[in-house]
Amino acid sequence: MNHYSFYGILIESQQKEWVQMFLKKNVEHGEVQGVRFINGLVSFKGVHLNVFCFETDGVLIDTGAQSLLNQFKPFFAEANIDQVVITHSHEDHTGGASYLQKEYGLPVLMNEMSVQECAKNATHPFYRKLFWGPRKSLTAQPIGEKFSSRNADWKVIATPGHAEDHLAFLNEGTGQLFSGDLFVNPRTKLVLRNENIPTIIRSIETVLSHDFDEMFCCHAGYVKDGRKAMEMKLDYLTGLREKTLTLHEEGRDEKEIQTQLFPKKYPISYLSFGEWDSIHMIRSILAEETH
Repeated sequence: MNHYSFYGILIESQQKEWVQMFLKKNVEHGEVQGVRFINGLVSFKGVHLNVFCFETDGVLIDTGAQSLLNQFKPFFAEANIDQVVITHSHEDHTGGASYLQKEYGLPVLMNEMSVQECAKNATHPFYRKLFWGPRKSLTAQPIGEKFSSRNADWKVIATPGHAEDHLAFLNEGTGQLFSGDLFVNPRTKLVLRNENIPTIIRSIETVLSHDFDEMFCCHAGYVKDGRKAMEMKLDYLTGLREKTLTLHEEGRDEKEIQTQLFPKKYPISYLSFGEWDSIHMIRSILAEETH
């Protein structure tokens, strides 16, 4: 290691220790419609992030973030589960998986395309490591198109867009949809750099072709009328696509379109150095619809 790398690591470590002093963490937990849940919240400098995981019928859906592991351990200890299923490999969903494997010997099932990636420790941008912590390596198994729990069969629905490996899980016995990060908010204002709005639209249409009502979202939590909420998001995103293309046809460039459709800026955009931004929504629409 050269001295530049050493000092870079030292500076990042010092920054992390300083930020951790001001990072606030909290958890909420409860049960609704036969589903136990825990919601972990992390806040810093006006940025508030959260993540849920859910337990039902012997299944744990997602595992929260490594930075919240100590807060989630009591929930895991009380859980009565046979298996862990993962909606996608982002670190706020997989952060507790390695611990659950080592402590309880639980199998972890996820999209086959991410099994090899998750066998190695993850690397993330600095701000994501501060909020969520680094995801440790785990041994996952491909989940396939279906799986079974104690009393139900489940459909595994490929829903890329937020992440290439994103999955939603439908409990065919209860009609409950576990949507990962497909929903989050009916009126999305900003996304990660690699997210793709046209692909998300198609994934929502795919989910809506299935029979469900209640929805459990990994950031919005329990949504009683999940189908209606997902339809609202679909309407919003298709409307956004139409507005973006209309403005583009009028000769507006991507920055002008962003200024008109998304005038407000959010702290996470600055903290993430632009990894979270509304411009990525505009770009993904123009990239697909104009080529």
